[in-house]
Amino acid sequence: MLLWLFRGPVYLYRCKCGWLLGRRFLLLCHTGRRTRRRHQTVLEIMEYREEIPEAIVMSAFGQSAEWLRNIQAFPELEITIGRKQFAMTYRTLDPDEAAAVVRRYEQRNWLFKSVIHVVLSRFLGWQYRGTDRDRRRLAAQLPMIAFRPKGAAIPGSVDDATSPG
Repeated sequence: MLLWLFRGPVYLYRCKCGWLLGRRFLLLCHTGRRTRRRHQTVLEIMEYREEIPEAIVMSAFGQSAEWLRNIQAFPELEITIGRKQFAMTYRTLDPDEAAAVVRRYEQRNWLFKSVIHVVLSRFLGWQYRGTDRDRRRLAAQLPMIAFRPKGAAIPGSVDDATSPG
C-alpha cells in the first residue's frame, strides 16, 4: 500500500492526469546506467523559474540517488510538467544558489516550516534549523539540479547574449 502511495504520482502521469499535480511535481524519464531501460521518477519542484523555463529539484538521497546517477551517465532525458513534455538538459546548482532556493522554498512553505526542518534533520543526520549556514551545508550534502529545455539560455548569461533573436 505504501509503495502504491509513493508511486501514485507516476500513475497519474501515466493516465495523462499529471496536470493535477501542477508545477509542484515533475515526471523525469531517464535511462538506467546499467540496464539501459527507461525509468520514470516523480520529483518535487522546489522552484520553477518561468522566464527560462527551469525547474529545480533536490536529490533527497544525495549523490547516491539512482535517478541522479542515471542522468549523469545518460544525460538524454525528458521531463513532463503538467501536460507539457520537454527534452531536457540539466545543471547542478552551486552551493550559494542552492541555499537561496532552499530559503525561498521555506518562505513559500512557511506553514510547514517546522515539518520541513524535522524531515530534513532526519534525512541529513544532523539538526537542521534553517539558518544560512545550515542551508549551505544542506546544499553541499544534497545536490540541487536545475532542468531546462534543450537550447534554452539563462537570461543574462553568455549563452543568452549570443543566441539569435
